[in-house]
Amino acid sequence: MTNPQPAAHGAITLSRFLIEQQRRDAESCPAELRLLIETVARACKTIGHAISKGALGDVLGALGSENVQGEVQKKLDVIANELLLDANEWGGHLAGMASEEMETIHRIPNRYPKGEYLLLFDPIDGSSNIDVDLSVGTIFSVLRAPEDCAGRDVTEADFLQPGRDQVAAGYAIYGPQTLLVLTVGDGVYEFTLDREVGSWRLTDGPMRIPAGTREFAINMARRRQWSPTITRYIEERIAGSEGPLGIDYNMRWTASMVADIHRILKRGGVFLYPADHREAGKARLRLLYEANPMAMLVEQAGGTATDGRDRILDIPPHGLHQRVGVVIGDVQEVAIASS
Repeated sequence: MTNPQPAAHGAITLSRFLIEQQRRDAESCPAELRLLIETVARACKTIGHAISKGALGDVLGALGSENVQGEVQKKLDVIANELLLDANEWGGHLAGMASEEMETIHRIPNRYPKGEYLLLFDPIDGSSNIDVDLSVGTIFSVLRAPEDCAGRDVTEADFLQPGRDQVAAGYAIYGPQTLLVLTVGDGVYEFTLDREVGSWRLTDGPMRIPAGTREFAINMARRRQWSPTITRYIEERIAGSEGPLGIDYNMRWTASMVADIHRILKRGGVFLYPADHREAGKARLRLLYEANPMAMLVEQAGGTATDGRDRILDIPPHGLHQRVGVVIGDVQEVAIASS
């Protein structure tokens, strides 16, 4: 008897993919992690539905309040944060959660069972794009809770694990299509939301970053903050065929890390949001909610990620809202920009 042929992309749902992953390697994708990811994915569907309504759903605009980082909160920031909390606190898979929008951690209420994982998320990445109908996303990261959490409440210190300890990471991107990009440590896979039936279907993977793409993404308005190394890197590429490289590059910038990283996963290049070299520790992106999960995804797809010097996944966290510089994408380009 011949072995059955593997199903084509588009025929495999997220649930089937995770079950087959569990069968192949129960250690990397145990049942509890599978159920947790499916719960996060369902919450992302709900967020995507809310975004699609726009002004009709009263989700646009600012609230007039600020989050813990002092940033003005959009209505959708708060809505998405509550959706993720409500969807995940009762399932029994988590010991606790942490969000970019909250000052401290969210413990699982005593009325619900507790699990062995910790969930961290940025509910809406690129929220400045919401009101102008550009792509935004949700980023998430999963860690194992310390073993002794079974007998006590989780603390902030339990979340302060280096990115290399992540057991899963991913993002949803809400654009012309609603996509979910995921890794459980065994490659990166893309799922497209089939809105007619409400299921996530595998449409790409294992994804590999194409090498040699002459494209970079950076916020030029922050140029005064760049280190000499980053400044030289960008100036050489802007000079193009008339500069020392003799090669033309394209520049892209969407103000949504999810959108920029997704472009890199699909067609290559590099994304840079460097720290301010004039003031130690001053940076824009959050280590736990943005840099770590994106670094895991990019490394799993054959790329690399640094803070401009050191590997992001090796950085020891010292706070829930720690910020870092980010240089991420094509291995060769990241090496040059981080040298």
